[in-house]
Amino acid sequence: MSINVNRSVSDQFYRYKMPRLVAKVEGKGNGIKTVIVNMVDVAKALNRPPTYPTKFFGCELGAQTQFDTKNDRYIVNGSHEANKLQDMLDGFIHKFVLCPECDNPETDLHVNPKKQTIGNSCKACGYRGMLDTRHKLCTFILKNPPENDSGSVKKEKEKKNRKKDKENGSSGGEAGNHNDIDAPDAVNDDDDDEDWAEETTEEAQRRRMEEISEHAKGLTLTEDLEKSLEERVNIFYNFVKFCHNNKKAQKYLLGGFECLVKLHQTQLLPRVPIILKDLYDADLLEEDVILAWAEKVSKKYVSKELAKEIHAKAEPFVKWLKEAEEESEGSEEDDEDDNVEVVYSSSARELKMETTKPEKSDNEKEDIDIDAI
Repeated sequence: MSINVNRSVSDQFYRYKMPRLVAKVEGKGNGIKTVIVNMVDVAKALNRPPTYPTKFFGCELGAQTQFDTKNDRYIVNGSHEANKLQDMLDGFIHKFVLCPECDNPETDLHVNPKKQTIGNSCKACGYRGMLDTRHKLCTFILKNPPENDSGSVKKEKEKKNRKKDKENGSSGGEAGNHNDIDAPDAVNDDDDDEDWAEETTEEAQRRRMEEISEHAKGLTLTEDLEKSLEERVNIFYNFVKFCHNNKKAQKYLLGGFECLVKLHQTQLLPRVPIILKDLYDADLLEEDVILAWAEKVSKKYVSKELAKEIHAKAEPFVKWLKEAEEESEGSEEDDEDDNVEVVYSSSARELKMETTKPEKSDNEKEDIDIDAI
């Protein structure tokens, strides 16, 4: 009886099928074992060597496994029910068979023993990626690559040898015949999958940078970098508007400012007081937040040394801020004192304060309306 490879799909017309797993328990006592009778057929439907799912069962159950490839006997030590192994096979399929993008099982594994990586490619959607090698089965796969990928190391060596021959100028004779023999490999559909090692030539690096740039364009939401300086400043201002009347956000803004100075230290460090003044004038930083920040040098965002330099550069602005605050408080007190007169009376039981109007000057007194006389 056939079942869906991806059993989470209930569609009866799902075209990826596999035979239901058949298990047979043999032996008694310490020699008891479970033989997976149709493991070859199951593995063929999954396009994986039969040793992979068998070893996966051993890893999950903590049991030893045995492979008799000549007689097609794949064994897991211990007594295990077929239904339990079938459920466990679903885990293998999801981890090592199904494409992470389209969930189709039309995938191939590509082992690179040198880099200790396992690549995964999908023929259905074109996906290419790397498997998470933390599962114990990955160690087995790295030591026992699939047959369709076992010649990748040999092919890579042959390619390197041909490249050396070309560099040495030996394009004729035996090298030429070798190239003629290997010519069909160049049009083989599996040639793209023969090795996942990255090329290190300048051309390959340039090509990868172009690909990265194209992908980066797709991630860019706007083309702000192409706008004028004034437009970009306005965008930044709108972005940090959340700091208005939010002291906690203003503290984080100062931390981000320190990080920005760290990135562009030569350009921004001399301009620290100017930038802080602009942020203060734009109401993005409040006076008490700046003064509290200036009192303590913190190494939360940058190194202690750089933080001290930033605070030292900010000192003129902080000093100006403190003096402006003191002058403002002093002028307010003076204005209040000028309009207050203390009146003493021998009959009064309590001290009272009366606000008086300032007396008119002599010039104002002499300014008499002649028509009113």
